[in-house]
Amino acid sequence: MAEGDSPTVARRRVRLAIREARDAAGLTQSQVAEAMEWSHSKVIRIENGEVSISPNDLRPLLNHLGIKDRTVIAELVSNARVARTRQRQAWYQAPDFREHLTPATLRLIEYEAEATAIRSYSVYYPPGILQTPAYASALTFAWKHDVPEEKLAILVDARRRRHQLVRGRLGSMQIFLVLDQSVFERQIGGPDVLAEQLKEFQDLAADDLISMRMLSFDSSTPIANNGSFDLLTIGDESSDEVLYRENGTGDELIEDAATTARHRERFEQLWQVATTEVDTIDFIKGRIETLQTKVSERQSAL
Repeated sequence: MAEGDSPTVARRRVRLAIREARDAAGLTQSQVAEAMEWSHSKVIRIENGEVSISPNDLRPLLNHLGIKDRTVIAELVSNARVARTRQRQAWYQAPDFREHLTPATLRLIEYEAEATAIRSYSVYYPPGILQTPAYASALTFAWKHDVPEEKLAILVDARRRRHQLVRGRLGSMQIFLVLDQSVFERQIGGPDVLAEQLKEFQDLAADDLISMRMLSFDSSTPIANNGSFDLLTIGDESSDEVLYRENGTGDELIEDAATTARHRERFEQLWQVATTEVDTIDFIKGRIETLQTKVSERQSAL
């Protein structure tokens, strides 16, 4: 394991090495599972990062895949050992979180703790990691008629922990946001909750902890309907980027280089046509004033 590598980077290196070696050997996941006397699902989960592989399993697997270099084997085994130790200690590995969070979300949280940069394009709501507790709670519990409240409470707790983690890392990581104007208009939780959320954006931007631009409603630039997504840079900017996206039925975390590169290009295009940071903050200030006026009027009417 190279000096300075994080457990997350080490774990990713092991997974990618296994996948690349299997592809180079011309083997399918099913063939590897049969040869190793494992279940097919075990191979899938290892390659997808849903579980970490043990050093005892890794050694014979590398031999089967044709990796013979002792130095390479020793480095990968060392990485696997560190990765498994970190995974057992992480808060999101507790039973309640593992039961209610998807495998993609669990991996996303792991990457958020180590990312050097995050780029988020959001159409409807602020990125989860930057939602205030009040906003996250109001948004999540809006689904209480469809989802058990026990699960909703765990989801809110997980989002709160993610928010705290990322807030604690601001300054050591870069965050770039491209947000549709609807994010600033939609009053999730009411005007007071949205005002608090926007004030947090304003304060973070004022302290140069995030960079944010808005896609305004009056923009003449056509916007592709590819939905919200997050790009997380892990380590080297040119090669270590992962993509997270979700829809109404599920979520996924993608490490395919071609797919992440397309989304990175799309993000940069959106960044260039969006309103400047200065104008975006000015818009936010105006929205806060409008929302605070609504709050005052409502309180006066009581």
